[in-house]
Amino acid sequence: MSEEREFEKKNKANIRKMAKKDSIKKVTTEWYNETYPYEYSYHFRWLGRPIIQYPQDIIALQEIIWKVKPDLIIETGIARGGSLIFSASMLELIGKGRVIGIDIDIRKHNKLSIKKHPLSKRITLLEGSSVDPSIVEKVYKFAKNKKQILVILDSNHTHNHVLAELKFYSLLVKKGSYLIVFDTIIDDMPKRFLKNRSWGKNNSPKSAVKEFLKNNSRFIVDDEIENKLLVTVAPSGYLKCIKR
Repeated sequence: MSEEREFEKKNKANIRKMAKKDSIKKVTTEWYNETYPYEYSYHFRWLGRPIIQYPQDIIALQEIIWKVKPDLIIETGIARGGSLIFSASMLELIGKGRVIGIDIDIRKHNKLSIKKHPLSKRITLLEGSSVDPSIVEKVYKFAKNKKQILVILDSNHTHNHVLAELKFYSLLVKKGSYLIVFDTIIDDMPKRFLKNRSWGKNNSPKSAVKEFLKNNSRFIVDDEIENKLLVTVAPSGYLKCIKR
């Protein structure tokens, strides 16, 4: 066995062992709950734009994009644009591909900052609901003849909205690629963090994922990603396509 294969084998074994440690899970949950009130995910930027993601999930996305090498990345939810810039930077390194960013409200200053960015050449913005049939139709036109597509869902976090996104956009994901659902952690958060929200426990991205997987055998939860990250806003949200 080569040194690199041995290194990978050892890593996988340690990830499995780590995932079984209740003490680690407890500390991880405590850490998340302690940092959440300080808007931890808002503290980071990617190439100048606020990315509003946990560093651990950014690393996971990097690994997935490098492995899949998608021709198109579809992102629902733009916020301040950092995630779009991140995806565009990865595609620039790969040497191909575009990112479509969909949001029901792209604020003028954010749109301007994204368009001024050096990587804007790889970005297309669509303003409207990600489940609006006219928006979905536009995305499907972009996706035509694309060999490999990656989908990242991070917009409205209610069960019905995410489930509709899953049904629409999962059809574009082919074997070997991923359908990533962020903020599934909502189901595991203390109720005090979810006041004045339209989503909550059992009305969340995770509840949508559970319902989606009951009737869709093309995708499985890639547990290894969650197990090695430990800290993630997407528990059970990294869905790998295993069938054509």
